[in-house]
Amino acid sequence: MNSELNEEAVEMNEDDDEDEEEPKERDDDGDDGEEGFSVLSDLPVEMSERRPTCRRCCRPVKVCLCPYLPPHPLDVSTCLYIVQHPAEESRVLRTVPLLAACLPPGKCRVFIGRRFSEERYPELAAVCRDPRSLLLYPGATADNLEDLSTDFTATPHNVILIDGTWSQAKDMFLRNALLRLPRQVQLRSAPSSQYVIRTQPTNMCVSTLECAAVTLSIMEKNHSIQEVLLKPLQALCSFQLQHGAQIHHSKEHLIKNGQYNKIMPKNKRKIRRMQKLISNQNI
Repeated sequence: MNSELNEEAVEMNEDDDEDEEEPKERDDDGDDGEEGFSVLSDLPVEMSERRPTCRRCCRPVKVCLCPYLPPHPLDVSTCLYIVQHPAEESRVLRTVPLLAACLPPGKCRVFIGRRFSEERYPELAAVCRDPRSLLLYPGATADNLEDLSTDFTATPHNVILIDGTWSQAKDMFLRNALLRLPRQVQLRSAPSSQYVIRTQPTNMCVSTLECAAVTLSIMEKNHSIQEVLLKPLQALCSFQLQHGAQIHHSKEHLIKNGQYNKIMPKNKRKIRRMQKLISNQNI
């Protein structure tokens, strides 16, 4: 996102604004170019060092969020399995590391990739075939998690989440047969997203951490879990806003209020789907 503040702040170098030097006259024999290259090749190379990173929250030490994490991992019986698009791994403002830092070791497993075959990912395949596994992904055939009569505290269950943009998540869901094996569920009462430093497609969309927070609070029958998991996310957004980031409204909100200035997609079906979604929510 162009307007998003990246804590990996880039300091502008005054030398970048200097006027270009006038080109030197070249000798007839053309040796000046080779001599100049030789001089440049002898200059020392300055190696840039990455800032120290906290091992628990995976944030730079100077902006560590560990004070906002629970002092001890949350006691949960549910296991989370997150299939993550590779593009999410390189994002600075990620929520999955914060989620994993709040849970016991082994309760939050992350698989990175676009395609997940049974041969390459036998552990994930076994989870997808487990009758105690649920896939948290909205759709016409998805059951509302809040309406299920299953006692998840009696038997530990697995929850699979897809981490990526909505277009990436849809592509991963459609192209991976394994992800269509578990029972598909969705959240009916998810609150408005507090991840305000990233743009969401609609007002109903939430981050992976927020999905997990609501899901665990329902399955573990413990509403305080949601509060604990959202605390580091709130701290992250607060820090970014204090240092120049802006609140990002959803695309739905911007379109509805005539504030969406980006070029609309050429595919008219996408436009009609977005307009239909907005009109349905206004009924």
